[in-house]
Amino acid sequence: MRTADFHYELPPELIAQKPVTPRDSSRLLALDRVTGSMAHQSFTDLPGHLESGDVLVFNDSRVFPARLYGHKPIGGKPTGGQVELLLLKRVNERQWQALVRPGRRLQKGTSFFIDGYDGGLAEVLDVVDDGTRLVRLPEGLDLSAVGVVPLPPYIKKPFGDPERYQTVYARPEGSVAAPTAGLHFTDCLLGEIRKRGIETVFVTLHVGWDSFRPVTVDDPRQHRMHSERYELSPASTAAINKARSEGRRVIVVGTTAVRLLESNADGGPNGETYERAAGDTGGPLTPGHGSTDYFIAPGHDFRVVNGLVTNFHLPTSTLLMLVSAFTGRERVLAAYAEAVRQRYRFYSLGDAMLVI
Repeated sequence: MRTADFHYELPPELIAQKPVTPRDSSRLLALDRVTGSMAHQSFTDLPGHLESGDVLVFNDSRVFPARLYGHKPIGGKPTGGQVELLLLKRVNERQWQALVRPGRRLQKGTSFFIDGYDGGLAEVLDVVDDGTRLVRLPEGLDLSAVGVVPLPPYIKKPFGDPERYQTVYARPEGSVAAPTAGLHFTDCLLGEIRKRGIETVFVTLHVGWDSFRPVTVDDPRQHRMHSERYELSPASTAAINKARSEGRRVIVVGTTAVRLLESNADGGPNGETYERAAGDTGGPLTPGHGSTDYFIAPGHDFRVVNGLVTNFHLPTSTLLMLVSAFTGRERVLAAYAEAVRQRYRFYSLGDAMLVI
């Protein structure tokens, strides 16, 4: 298995630049992962693929205003070179691990103003091995007042309402990127799904930088994911465990929720290794919170997930590798080639695929 095995050609004009209205008017490619058959539908057709008793699992993390802009000081005023930060992980009340731009000019000891705040200077405290920075923000800085919701780098212009880059059920803040498979759902569609006897369950995994970080090694098994914070509540855990024990399907919305559930079944919140006998489908899920750097690539033995709602992902990305692990690489790439021929919209704001 090589990273290059997950490459495909995508015309740039198929990269979606703004969301569709209404949300559930996006297209849906329904893929049978056993036969490889495909159906071209609307996302509003999703309930027809679900059965009473299915459990539909969503990641309810909310994107926080993680992007900050600033300027270096000249004569005590913010009139120097422009600075851009993407906050990745809070270290303590004022310190964050962050991506910075321009990186070469923001070395240890560099101070700068944050646009929209005049209460003090931010400072680069250290350069981390992965190229990120440890940054101390000014005391009293309110991110909700000065930060903006970050968009993926392939979206060239803001599209207006930042709430369109949040799911309708987003609750706890903590992600730097939306769990985008959920962007297609409306309150009305969720209501229809529940009326059909399908249970909706919410888990939390705060999406980090790895949604966009490229795989730079030839062998993807050598790629190391950054850890992401998660929470699996007792109620959600019980609902999923009950469904598994009764042989009902667990269908997951988005690759982030897949990683949370599969990592938990493989070890639980404290990282214990679950010893499986031949044919065992993995241990029961364990409620808890913590961090996971679980990476799913072809060869993974899925223990929880029976179906997947997802978007169309970047070539050679960890997300495409996860979908390939669930569906089969050749089958996924054939579906992507068909989506290109049918002019589907790709990436975060694009159309959806159901694998079941």
